[in-house]
Amino acid sequence: MAIQLTVRNLQKKIPINPSLIKQKIARILCHEHILDAELSVVFLTDQRIRTLNKKYLNHDFATDVITFDLSSGIKKKRRTCLEGEIFVSGETAHRNAKKYNVTDSQELLLYVVHGILHLLGYKDKTASDKEKMRAKEQEILGIL
Repeated sequence: MAIQLTVRNLQKKIPINPSLIKQKIARILCHEHILDAELSVVFLTDQRIRTLNKKYLNHDFATDVITFDLSSGIKKKRRTCLEGEIFVSGETAHRNAKKYNVTDSQELLLYVVHGILHLLGYKDKTASDKEKMRAKEQEILGIL
């Protein structure tokens, strides 16, 4: 069992420290008792994330984060293994950081946490689901 993390930066709006991102992801995975993971996190421009959003989700707009669960087999209620891709818009993070009066890095980290939670099975379509996800985001951000 191993944790394999890849971080790529394909945007220029926010400086990215791949080592720091990997450390934070490792802490999140440990906190969530994930024993085996192969995750790729890619920081993109709004244009690139919009292209992904349109191609794979039929939404013609930029968004903050998109996740793709690449885990095979039967989904368990409580997962200990993750395999997936998380795409994060640096431009959206930059805009929203100003809007919510937080740093660019804090907003980016929130999106990474959000993406991991999606891979863990959290949803945010209903008000109840959003409430659960927001509470879990705050719990995780609190340990980081």
